[in-house]
Amino acid sequence: MPKSLWFLIIGMLVNVTGASFLWPLNTIYIHDHLDKSLSVAGIVLMLNAGASVVGNLLGGTLFDKIGGYKSILFGIVITLIALVGLVFFHGWPTYVVFLVIVGFGSGIVFPSMYAMAGTVWPLGGRKAFNAMYVAQNAGVAIGAALGGIVASYSFTYIFLANTLLYVVFLLIAVFTYRHISVAPSNQTNVLQEAGAIQHKQKFIALLTLCVGYLLCWLAYVQWQTTIAAHTLELNISLAKYSLLWTINGLLIVAGQPFIVPIVQKFAKTLKVQILIGTAIFIISFLIVLNATVFTHFLIAMIVLTIGEMFVWPAVPAVANELAPKGREGFYQGVVNSTATGGRMIGPVFGGVIVDAFNISVLFYILIFFLIMTTFTTCFYDFKIKNRQSSTQLTVSK
Repeated sequence: MPKSLWFLIIGMLVNVTGASFLWPLNTIYIHDHLDKSLSVAGIVLMLNAGASVVGNLLGGTLFDKIGGYKSILFGIVITLIALVGLVFFHGWPTYVVFLVIVGFGSGIVFPSMYAMAGTVWPLGGRKAFNAMYVAQNAGVAIGAALGGIVASYSFTYIFLANTLLYVVFLLIAVFTYRHISVAPSNQTNVLQEAGAIQHKQKFIALLTLCVGYLLCWLAYVQWQTTIAAHTLELNISLAKYSLLWTINGLLIVAGQPFIVPIVQKFAKTLKVQILIGTAIFIISFLIVLNATVFTHFLIAMIVLTIGEMFVWPAVPAVANELAPKGREGFYQGVVNSTATGGRMIGPVFGGVIVDAFNISVLFYILIFFLIMTTFTTCFYDFKIKNRQSSTQLTVSK
């Protein structure tokens, strides 16, 4: 791998480690420490994710216009200001305000980093995105493991740890990312992209794929929200719940020597890779549907983790393949905003369903959503293949 990609990997690791002190515990903090309902917690997380969606689209566009270094630095500074505010003011409603700003700032950072990764190692294909994905989940493992322990003493320390690690991330960006050369383009916004893109069918293919990606994230985010609260109701401790995310991150990192050859052997295309991962997601939710003790949730998390190892790195890799030259940032912005959209809708959707019915009903709905994902994945590139077949037929004649 290029040296510049290693700097991006290290930055992603530090960034996500800091964020993982807080995000797995957001619902628990709002519900148990701020005394708000699951529905209110869902709305707060929806606002955070909504700000991230805006940040994702802006970050992708900024990448194409001013380059990766400046757009990443801009997002880091915004996030850091909000994190400093959270250290001192984390009551209600200031917690909500700063959490929304954090969502916006971090939303700018992620698509720029993924787009930069694909740009600095174009010959790496899915490998560059998989490397970023592994770094991201190593950060989840470290942050979640330490977060549960730190939170047992004081949530103030959680906010402080997140802030300090983001300072480290800022220093990494300032001293290494400025030397990574990425040429900007003239793209400006979503409406122009949708109207002026030369390859409209590829853009439509991306949006079709992202429908299923949204549904996958809507299901996945329940582990951070409704399932988190559900485990506490079953008398599973906060430390054990945090351990699930530690195992999630460690398995992703340690499992790479095993998962890579499996992907290479059975998933010859990115589409097949996504389909296999979605099927594994369905199995994991069938397990958690009947889970009553920690061991059941542990097994379900392991299965879920295997599924995400197939799906999460594949979707940005598809976006990179579909993106026209000079539009890599925008396409990664669409993908990241879709994932964030799932995180935005998921908490409030799950909270409302659980409050109105019960968590079993929610699981049945999520399984149905995942089944729908298999259809969007199968047919997202249907028109592209048809056009290629028609072109080849015309040439042969």
